[in-house]
Amino acid sequence: MYKQANWNKELIFEKSRSKRIGYQIEELTSEDRKRVEKARTNISKTILRESLPKIPELTELEVIRHFTRLSQMNYGVDSGFYPLGSCTMKYNPKICDEVASLPQIQHVHPYQHPSTVQGSLQIMYELAEWLAELSGMSKVTLQPAAGAHGEYTGIMIIREYHATKGNLDKKTEIIVPDSAHGTNPATASMCGFKIVVIPSHEDGCVDLNALRAAVSENTAGVMLTNPSTLGIFEQNIEEIISIIHAVDGLAYYDGANFNAIMGKVRPGDMGFDIVHYNLHKTFATPHGGGGPGSGPVGVVKHLESYLPVPTVGYNQEKNHYYFEYNHPNTIGKIRSYFGNFSVLVRAYAYILRLGNRGLAAVSEMAVLNANYMKKRSQDIKGFSVIYGKDKPCMHEYVLSARDLLRDTGISGLDVSKYLIDQGFHPPTIYFPLIVPEALMIEPTETEAKEVLDGFIEILEEVSDIAYSEEKSRILQAPINTSVKRIDDVKAARNPILSFKMLEEKE
Repeated sequence: MYKQANWNKELIFEKSRSKRIGYQIEELTSEDRKRVEKARTNISKTILRESLPKIPELTELEVIRHFTRLSQMNYGVDSGFYPLGSCTMKYNPKICDEVASLPQIQHVHPYQHPSTVQGSLQIMYELAEWLAELSGMSKVTLQPAAGAHGEYTGIMIIREYHATKGNLDKKTEIIVPDSAHGTNPATASMCGFKIVVIPSHEDGCVDLNALRAAVSENTAGVMLTNPSTLGIFEQNIEEIISIIHAVDGLAYYDGANFNAIMGKVRPGDMGFDIVHYNLHKTFATPHGGGGPGSGPVGVVKHLESYLPVPTVGYNQEKNHYYFEYNHPNTIGKIRSYFGNFSVLVRAYAYILRLGNRGLAAVSEMAVLNANYMKKRSQDIKGFSVIYGKDKPCMHEYVLSARDLLRDTGISGLDVSKYLIDQGFHPPTIYFPLIVPEALMIEPTETEAKEVLDGFIEILEEVSDIAYSEEKSRILQAPINTSVKRIDDVKAARNPILSFKMLEEKE
């Protein structure tokens, strides 16, 4: 099961040997030197280096072997199961990468005249139209660079909506469920709103009585993920949104879990006013490592004028695509250029490849896989499903190791470390916060039954060992990996973030 190489972990700076050369440029001519010196005189002395930067001295082969081995020590979707709940870390078809790598895609520049990039504009226009259709929205902006950036865009639209109506002085609150992504309250707070947290009902859905009590003339809107981070579909979603609309609030849909509903149900049909999508989760861009991302935002008809500028328009009569700046209430430009274009191309290729029936099948398989795993894992000794145990989940479910910790001292973190030792990436842990010792598991649609069975078998093995005299095996894990169990507290209190800091420390 082990899926990680364990090479010598010597840093590239430590491999350095004086006078070794990887690449040698030609000697500068006297004329070249004069040009360099002239250029230096035009640079402020405050930003000129006093000495050459310290870089490793290695041959080309040494550099290649170093970084190749580092890649072999890494864990990714292409090498193993990655069940990070609410992250949708699924395998992404390589054909989408190939399309995004075409020279016609790579060699265009966003500042080219629109007449020279009609193909690129067509991709953006059609992608926005398809995303609007999938979500039940009227118009979409492709600018936001990530999911949280999409949230920011959506909440700024809510803010501007109330501002143009002269109500911003009283519309000061955004309602957020206690099971929401942490970015939801953070985004709303950053946009100047007060956060009102609504507790979950025992069935995992929003507590309607608590919602009614919290809603007032100060309610600017609500932020919801449906299905929620508990993997539960809000059965009362239409009533929730009608409560918000009754006080002229707007309903914002966090698209983090969109992988569960494609082609099956649309946020717009539920009553949502604003939607963001994570193209880097649902639509074929490898997710993780800090980017690249894309978080397009769709809105209903009466909010189109608030979208960031520009959007992409199409003149059917002239068969011409153009940048549309006519959004009278726009929140402005929220990103350089027009979005992460290569990510948009991957999403375009993914949707074009699958079509309506294919996208619906993606969600069907994701939900089927999650329910299969939930059914098999919730009765393992020491584990349980606290919210929604007796009803189907959507694309993910939250398993609790509360009983395991109480009975054996083995925590959710310990379970995760043991999973790593057995070649599986652990699920999201300790989230959502309302579930003690949470393990949020999302298998996605791309994994085979044998892989899911293998993961469940490791959970069963954890249970057997934890309730035996050999539980120290779990407490010591991982032992097979290149990096063993770390001291989290020491790492947080004494971070060493660069080779220079390491040298100073030593």
